[in-house]
Amino acid sequence: MVEFHLPETMEGWPWPRRINPHYNEVKAESAAWFRSFNAFSTKAQRAFDLCDFSLLASLAYPTLSKEHLRTSCDMMNLVFVFDEYTDIRGPDEVEQLANVVMDALRNPEKERPAGECVVGEVARQFWHLGVQTASKTSQTRFLEVFDRYTKAVVDQARDRSAARMRTIEEYFEIRRLTIGTDPSYVPIEFAMDLPAEVYHHPTITALSLDVTDIILIDNDLCSYNKEQAAGDDLHNIICIAMHELNLDLDGALAWVASVHRSRVAHFFELWEQLQSMSWGPETDADVAIYLDGLANWVRANDCWNFESGRYFGQEGVAIQRHRTVELMPKAAAS
Repeated sequence: MVEFHLPETMEGWPWPRRINPHYNEVKAESAAWFRSFNAFSTKAQRAFDLCDFSLLASLAYPTLSKEHLRTSCDMMNLVFVFDEYTDIRGPDEVEQLANVVMDALRNPEKERPAGECVVGEVARQFWHLGVQTASKTSQTRFLEVFDRYTKAVVDQARDRSAARMRTIEEYFEIRRLTIGTDPSYVPIEFAMDLPAEVYHHPTITALSLDVTDIILIDNDLCSYNKEQAAGDDLHNIICIAMHELNLDLDGALAWVASVHRSRVAHFFELWEQLQSMSWGPETDADVAIYLDGLANWVRANDCWNFESGRYFGQEGVAIQRHRTVELMPKAAAS
């Protein structure tokens, strides 16, 4: 039996685990809504349900209203059904699906064409409900970043089709988009109109990038075992580091942990800088909520990685504690 040890990446992260009090009620509503589409076979739907994407939303947005949490849970279901559908298709089909989803989001009042992939109607209904309560600014921002996300998923499909392994630098560039964090930060501002000069401020942009890198590294650490077993690890920083830096698995894990530490250190440098900045009392209050939401996403992602059944099945909470993972044989995850 071959084992490897997950680095302890969350030591010292000061944001504690929190969960939205509306979790159980909204999860039931969102799950019933999603199951109504029959997007998966019975077996695939059970596997999808084990992932509990409403748990991720409820951990990520612990203070959102019930209405905004519902939109956020629906969004998670959309992101992950899009991910599942595109993982098994070639780049041309993925591009078609991306266009369908974006058309549905831009035209949530428009009936979808007969015979279209069900993901289009999932996207339409999600956003038809979402625009009823989300601020105008957040609506505009969501469409912008979700478009970038879908385009990056198309690029990932091209890489997969060509069996292309990116360099470390190239990988970070695309993974920062395909992981879907930019759309996932938008619900933090559903109840506010965060000005563009704040959202695009270089320090806030850099801090957001650090949060994304921390999340993607933690996600790749947890997903690596399943992906390497299924032969689908070309889009994983551990595999790429092993290849580019000529490292074994333990060496790659150590290198990835060091990169994670550097991102965390840089995050706190930027956090301190932002404490002395001001855009006026009302905006400052929104900025404080937004920044706290970004930082909380790191904790939420880590908790969900282990508490859901997506990566470790029923062993996740135990693995979160002892960090030891049995390396799965090739094709074991298929």
